Amino acid sequence: MDTLLHSPSLLKRPCCGADRTLELEISRVSKPEEMDHLLELFLGISDSSSISLDLSFERLLESMASDSDQNDLIESALRLGSVLLESGKRWARKRASNHNSLAWALPSDLTIKVFSMLDTQSLCYTAATCSMFNKCAMDPLCYANIDLTSVVPKVNNAVVSTMIQRAGKDLRSLKLGILPGLTASPGSSQPMTYTIKNSVDASGFSWNDKRSRQGKEPSILTRSCLMSLSGGSGAAGALLRRLHLYNIDRMDNAALRTSLAACPSLLDLEIVGLHVELRQTLESVCTNCHIIERLFFESSKTGRDDSLKSPTCVDLVNGCPHLTSLILRGFKLHDYKVRILVKGFRKLKFVDFSTSYSITGTFLRNLYSSTSGNLLEVLILRDCMHLKEVEVSRFLETVLAGDFKLLRHLDISNREGLASEGDWYNRCYSPSIIPIKCVLEVRPEICLLAEFPSEGSFLEIEQIIDSDINSDISLPSQLSSHTSDGSLPMSLSESSYNSDQSSGNEDVQDANYVIYEESSDEVDFLSI
Repeated sequence: MDTLLHSPSLLKRPCCGADRTLELEISRVSKPEEMDHLLELFLGISDSSSISLDLSFERLLESMASDSDQNDLIESALRLGSVLLESGKRWARKRASNHNSLAWALPSDLTIKVFSMLDTQSLCYTAATCSMFNKCAMDPLCYANIDLTSVVPKVNNAVVSTMIQRAGKDLRSLKLGILPGLTASPGSSQPMTYTIKNSVDASGFSWNDKRSRQGKEPSILTRSCLMSLSGGSGAAGALLRRLHLYNIDRMDNAALRTSLAACPSLLDLEIVGLHVELRQTLESVCTNCHIIERLFFESSKTGRDDSLKSPTCVDLVNGCPHLTSLILRGFKLHDYKVRILVKGFRKLKFVDFSTSYSITGTFLRNLYSSTSGNLLEVLILRDCMHLKEVEVSRFLETVLAGDFKLLRHLDISNREGLASEGDWYNRCYSPSIIPIKCVLEVRPEICLLAEFPSEGSFLEIEQIIDSDINSDISLPSQLSSHTSDGSLPMSLSESSYNSDQSSGNEDVQDANYVIYEESSDEVDFLSI
């Protein structure tokens, strides 16, 4: 090899540039086997001879007549080394891929089935492991259930669009946005969920500090993040069954309406913390989503959205006859509108109007006479400011009389106490006329939650309400410290009443299945 580097043809040739010199010298090797032999000699240099190679290169460099020729030789050496390095990496990946195809016992179709059970982030990491996994992870079936939710922003519109396009017509579930902050409820093993209403989320991320990372697009979703659902022929949204959107700061009524128009097969819609109007959203739902079964809508500003009108309620009942679960939290709802909804839906089982303003409970009167009353299993009226003690008492008397036989869960807890009959400012902290004990004795199968503050704490709560008028922070998040031990979390899980439950992932391990990682690059949603 030292002889090769000090070949007279290299040393005595006119200085026409190192690249040209190397090309001319290599061109003399006319046969492939001669080139192979030349490369074999070069690669046969042992680690112990690396110093000799360095010295040989130094002598060759010093033999050059000018600085320009020396620079050309150095650049040529760097390029040649780069070519060999990339070639080595490429073939290492190919060999690793060949090994993986032999070591991985599952066929490609079964591998795709397994990958389709992974969460979206795990799927991205799996796709970066090796070429074989990457090929399987690109199958549309793997993206049937896309979950891009996180506690802090991690994805942008481009990532969402890429995922939706990969799924195509196989897309069934899509979850996007910033998850609400979680705080543990004292004395309870379940988390209490609150929506992010202010400019800082539960992890301390500032919405005003969205910066691009190393030239990448900023991790923020805008009003056009769901455009791919209706793009082209709209195939991606045509068979979508579940759509959950959380705290997408820039989503507006028009964008949401366009997205829902592309999802006629929607069964489950969950909207939390979006700056969209209740009336317009429900109009879009009843116009486009006729087979929907579950509707969860939590206001971004508790108690301020008074947009819902009676005709919209009627249209929703007529347009969505299959609704079994209705959750409307934090809206300014009046009893006569709620009555239209609850008595109108014939299959309604789960009702949650937590933190809803203006509800007094009069809608509960004669509720059992409707078909929906016969099927009602869960009724949650937690922290409804105007809920009256007398209306709750009348409802429980009908329960004692034998009505609502399927009722299994009732929550009338209120951090402000229940309102009195004459004046809602006069709060009842220890409701005396409500037959709670009798209901628990006669109907022990019912989980009846009636948590109230101690007398006198309403003054403090009233002050918080006054300060909340000029703030976007939700009342529940400010009052989390007032929760008494053993109280039910604010957002009761519907898992007991929803058949779409995950049975969990089972880990399958085999010591013989060793998968070589072909790339160690960092994987994140912005680089897929």
